[in-house]
Formats: sequence, C-alpha cells, structure tokens
Amino acid sequence: MSDSLLPQPGAPTRPIEIAGGAPGAAGHLGTNVVPLDPAFVEALASACADVRTAPGDRAEASRDWWPLAMVWATEGQVGQLAGAVVRPSTVDEVSKVLAACNGAGVPVTAAAGRSSVVGGTVPVFGGVLLDLTGLSGIAAVDETSMVVEAWAGTFGDVFEEELQGRHGLTVGHWPQSMALSTVGGWVACRGAGQFSNRYGKIEDIVVGLEVVLADGRVVRTGGQPRQATGPDLTQLFVGSEGTLGVITRVWLRAHRVPAHQRRAAYGFAAFDEALEAMRAISQRGATPAVLRLYDVSESKGNFKIEEDLHVLLVLDEGDACLVEAGMEVVAEECRYARRLDADLVEHWLGHRNDVSALEALIDKGYVVDTMEVSGPWAALPAIHEAAIAAIAAVPGTLAASAHQSHSYHTGGCLYFTFAAKVERDERDRYYTEAWDAGTRAVLAAGGSLSHHHGVGLSRGRFVAEALGPAFDVLVAVKAALDPNGVLNPGKLGLPSPFGEVAWP
Repeated sequence: MSDSLLPQPGAPTRPIEIAGGAPGAAGHLGTNVVPLDPAFVEALASACADVRTAPGDRAEASRDWWPLAMVWATEGQVGQLAGAVVRPSTVDEVSKVLAACNGAGVPVTAAAGRSSVVGGTVPVFGGVLLDLTGLSGIAAVDETSMVVEAWAGTFGDVFEEELQGRHGLTVGHWPQSMALSTVGGWVACRGAGQFSNRYGKIEDIVVGLEVVLADGRVVRTGGQPRQATGPDLTQLFVGSEGTLGVITRVWLRAHRVPAHQRRAAYGFAAFDEALEAMRAISQRGATPAVLRLYDVSESKGNFKIEEDLHVLLVLDEGDACLVEAGMEVVAEECRYARRLDADLVEHWLGHRNDVSALEALIDKGYVVDTMEVSGPWAALPAIHEAAIAAIAAVPGTLAASAHQSHSYHTGGCLYFTFAAKVERDERDRYYTEAWDAGTRAVLAAGGSLSHHHGVGLSRGRFVAEALGPAFDVLVAVKAALDPNGVLNPGKLGLPSPFGEVAWP
C-alpha cells in the first residue's frame, strides 16, 4: 500500500486508486440513477452545511473496500455514483437530510469509514451519500456501570486509543479493519472483532442506540441491563446495514484494560481434529480471546510451516485467575497436538490488520476475496469440505483455503479465501460463479450466509434463500419503517422502488 493510502484518523481510507482519476470515474452497475435537481440540492444545503457535488468527491465517497469494486476501479469505474455527498456534524442535520430525501423520494446511503467488503455503502441508485464521519468522538463514559457513549462516525483506532489512554477501558472489539472502520459501521453490519470469543460480537457489546428513521424522527433504543420492555429494538437495527434507519450514537459495554495475557500455539494433523478440540474448549466454558485455526495451506503461507500441520493459535487476556484456568482447559484439550512456538501468535498480531496485499493482487489482475460464514459444530467439517471443493471447481480458481476465526458454545466461523486469474473481461463472471458455488455449498451443508461482513450488495441475491419464509418478515419491517424505500436501497436483497440490481 502506498503512503497516500495509509489509514488516517478521522477520514476514510481509499482502497485503491481509480484508473484515470476519481473525477472521470463512471458507474459500473446498470441501475437507474435518480437525478438530483438544483432545487433539491439547495434544500440539502439548507439542511446541512457540508454538501459536495464535485465529481471527484462523489466518486471517492461512492465506493468501499468491496474487492469486486476494486477490480472495477482498475478500469476507471465505481459501483455507482452518488449525486451529492452530505457530511452532517449534528444529529439534527442528519434528521433534516433524511426528511428531505424521504419527502422528495431520493435514495440516501449512509456511510462512514466505507470499510465494507460486500458493497454495503455503494449508492446503488445514486442519490445522496450521507457521510457520517462528522459525528465523531467519545461523548461520555460511565466508569461505574462500564458503559461508553460514542458517536457513530468515530474510527476504531481513534476510539480505542482514547478509551484506553484516558479511561483505562476497552470494549474489546478488534476487527481487522480497525483503522478503516467506525463504531456505527461495526453495529450496522453486525461485525465481529478478532477477540470476540472473550468480549463477544458487536451485538453482545451494544447496550443501546440512537437511530434516525427515514422520515427524520430520532429514536433511542435499549440502555438498560437485560430489560424486558417488549422486543429488543436495539437488535432490530444491529445488522440492518442502514436499510431501516441511520445509527448516529452508540452505547457500548466496556472492560478494564487487561493486566494479564497468555499465548500458545499447536499443530494438528487434521483440520477436523483441531475443530473438535476447539469445540471441547468452548463447551467446557473456556473463552480464550483468540482461538484461530488455519488449514495446511494458510499455515504454510502465513507462518512458513514446512510440515502438513493445521496451526491453532491461542491468546487470552483478562483477570489472571480466569486466564490461567482457561489456558489449562486449552492445554488439556490440545494434549494430542504438537506444541508449537508461541511466537507464532506474536507473528499473527504483527500482521493481523495488514490489508495491503489485496490492492497489490488486484493491481496485478487477480480476482481475490474472502467469504466468512458460521455454522454449528456438527456441520462445520462438512461446510469446510463442501465450500472448498465448490470454489476450487470453478474454472480459473488458483487457490481456495480456510481458517476458523471465531469459536462459540454452539459453533464457529469459517473464513474462506480464494484467488483466481482469468481474462480481464471474465472477472465479473468468475467472481459471481465463485460466490454462487461457495455460498450455496455452505447453505446446503447447514451454514449461515454471513458471520460478520454482512450482506451489502454482494450477498443480496442469497438473502431470501437463506431466510426462507422469514424474509417476508424482513420485507414487512422495511415497509413499516421506510415506506418510501429511500434508505440504502438495493441492499439486503430487499425490494426497491428504484428498480432491480443486475450484475455483473
């Protein structure tokens, strides 16, 4: 990654240069783009002080880290172009902008760090790109109740640096995109951090939300421990990806910065044997913050392991008594594996947030992506075998591998990586076929559609299949909260009044 693309606090990081420059970028998707007339742009300017319509600003704001869209960038294209970029600095401005868009029937796509790898912030039908990075910072910390109040546009690295440095606290949410993503984005896509075994996924960390609805109304959900005031409305918006409302403020559960840490690494002869050890560790009640298993291919690539071993990394942190007890459980369940140098964990820690390889491979003409899913322990071996075989069978595939990145009492997350080299005009086709093959293999074997990357645009065509009859419930909720369909249309596979999404 060039110096100009290094993550900067408080601003989105460009994933890759747009060939020919951002001002000349064109939209790739064959969708109906809603035009913004001058009178509406003036109304936006009355609602928010920061409105940008320059072609370069619109092109840069209209893309995220979706690998397929990065391929398009090498051809001077973005997914689609927003008509205006609006950057509010207050909740009142967000409310006024949404009310204006809703009244005029203009699509509005919420974005902040734009770290989505599934096209979650691509403005599929143009309209307004609502940049929430102006809502930034920690608003309050309740050190007695251990609750942190933060604005949705706060970048993850800045958030944790301030929380730890000034308050000695952490929320424990450490996604690979830490410097690229924001607090609101974590919630919107139902994300997971690399230490989620210990601290939970974001849905476990969230205490409450402030959300602006499509018509501009501001609502607050949750806020009380284990309350029983009807359905949990907080969880309605967690993972809704901006289609039901725009998250502006988040309350999160915090912990004291851990004082004790232990590390270990093991090598297993078979992937399934390692899965069984991980299942036993989790179901005995041990919750090491990191419990990551790499197949032979990824073990050799990441750790230079010469033998055919599946590497299991373990890291735990927290109260010394709990950590030591948990690591005893780990040692017992891994007693038949080979004990490896714990420095492998340090190697992983040093490289875990490096995203530069993606840009380099795409620049060289490769198609590269990852597909993370979850499944019950009983189905994980079959999911692993079926998905690898299905992706590998797609013509053009050079490599397909997997690791297990998160473990829970009932199952875990398998994270697949694939790469291909095909003719330039075949890249869209290959990408679609690889995702179709891998996803349908996972669903048929009993797995989920996504564990933490969300649905966005890339996975939208699978949602009805994955949810079955429950998809109609999601459609009804969307219609109730956003009857004009202006919020992030084209995502989650939901019907849109602006037209269909057809790609490649």
